[in-house]
Amino acid sequence: MPSQYSEKTLQSRTSRLVKIINGRIVRDHKIINDDVLYIYEGKIIDPQNHFFTYGNSPDTVINAKGLLIAPGYIDIQINGAFGVDFSVWKDDKQMKEGLDKVAKGLLKNGCTSFVPTIVSSPKEIYHKVLPLLKPRKGNKENGAEVLGAHVEGPFITHSKQGAHKESYLRTAPNGFKDFIDIYGLYDHAVKLITVAPDVEGALDSLEGLINFGITVSIGHSSATVAQAELAVEKGAKCITHLFNAMQQFHHRDPGIVGLLGTTRLARPFYGIICDGTHVHPNSIKIAYDSHPRGAILVTDAMAAMGLPPGEYSLGGIPVRKSGNEKVEVIDNGKLAGSVITIDACVKNFKKFTGCNVIEAIEAATLHPAELLNIQNVKGTLDVGADADIIFLDDDLNLVKCFIAGEEVSIS
Repeated sequence: MPSQYSEKTLQSRTSRLVKIINGRIVRDHKIINDDVLYIYEGKIIDPQNHFFTYGNSPDTVINAKGLLIAPGYIDIQINGAFGVDFSVWKDDKQMKEGLDKVAKGLLKNGCTSFVPTIVSSPKEIYHKVLPLLKPRKGNKENGAEVLGAHVEGPFITHSKQGAHKESYLRTAPNGFKDFIDIYGLYDHAVKLITVAPDVEGALDSLEGLINFGITVSIGHSSATVAQAELAVEKGAKCITHLFNAMQQFHHRDPGIVGLLGTTRLARPFYGIICDGTHVHPNSIKIAYDSHPRGAILVTDAMAAMGLPPGEYSLGGIPVRKSGNEKVEVIDNGKLAGSVITIDACVKNFKKFTGCNVIEAIEAATLHPAELLNIQNVKGTLDVGADADIIFLDDDLNLVKCFIAGEEVSIS
């Protein structure tokens, strides 16, 4: 006797339908009061279509009790955390365990997707590490979603190397071929690259990088505004940690910072570290006022994030985390990443700029998703998006976190 149930209907009896009620949902640049979300198989769904197909009622109802409901945060620049440095390879097992540790730990800050970042390193490090950082779905077992790697260097300018090791820096006289040689470009593991427009061969390589599916950001550079604009014309879409490791703003040649004021080009996104140390709050306010829809909050966090003050390393360079949450290279005192969390960045951004809650949240959700062209599944609560969701109170404190529709502990 044939079954009266379709395959989909049978599947619906084992998968759980979750309904979230009484929340204030951040969607379409506004807060929608008393709206409802439905989650099924890790996705936000249209309840009408679901009920028409399956006819079942929710298995679980979650009362948000008036809290803000937002997409999970996305961090596109994070060098490591919890004692893990993505630029240091000992063996595959150690790197995989470290990636798992960070991915699970980030959920406690509401970060549900991230782009593990490798600072300038020897060729062999990229060839060993990048295959381990290719995209990986987020869920309760894996932790936050890995979106692919961010390679910050080694095609950056010596005078703006920051905490990167000078001997690792490279030029690209052979264009895109030199990028392939250094990175290997395994399994499309590289999602984002930071490159200096003034490095030999860099501008000529942008087309190849973009055609390979890599999003280009410019930084660690002494580029003039003309060089920066040329990079944008050739497809660069972002500025890496605005104001840091670039020519200071000058009224005759504003350098990369001057892209915020361009009128002849689509202005790029810009990453900004809202820890109050890397960038003065007044400067963050100026950037926001210039281009509010371009702001992307990044932690630029390193291995000492979540750990006590002491000595650590960034890409093998000895650094010290002080009691005031500042990280500096031991030899020269240069800033060496941060230890701030993405949820703290969101709160600081609102405080420093006076922006509204929606703008603060979108700077860590929608904007990075748009940069990476994943806004249909990340950084949004639209139907079809991944059910990576956070509950926030009015002070933007994290109350609950869900990854692929499953709640995780944040304590």
